[in-house]
Amino acid sequence: MMIKKNNYRPLTDHLTIKESDIEGLGLFCTDEIEAGVCLGITHVLNDQYGVIRTPLGGFINHSDTPNCFILQNDDTRLLYTVRKIKQEELTVFYRF
Repeated sequence: MMIKKNNYRPLTDHLTIKESDIEGLGLFCTDEIEAGVCLGITHVLNDQYGVIRTPLGGFINHSDTPNCFILQNDDTRLLYTVRKIKQEELTVFYRF
């Protein structure tokens, strides 16, 4: 079976999952990403199942000095970069 380019991808281009110095596996940038870029949906809020974590949201580790933040938008949570990121682990400040 051939996979078409417009099929669902759990991670966007320039992101990968690998071992983290923070905890277990982490989400990493493989290229340069500018500040203010939306990287995708980390969680979906669902009446029947509650909060559903996507593959993107499953590997984000905590940092007291994060380079990303999660913005809740109606029924989704979106991951945005805070600053320019170059080949490093993506982190957020956990608030819950």
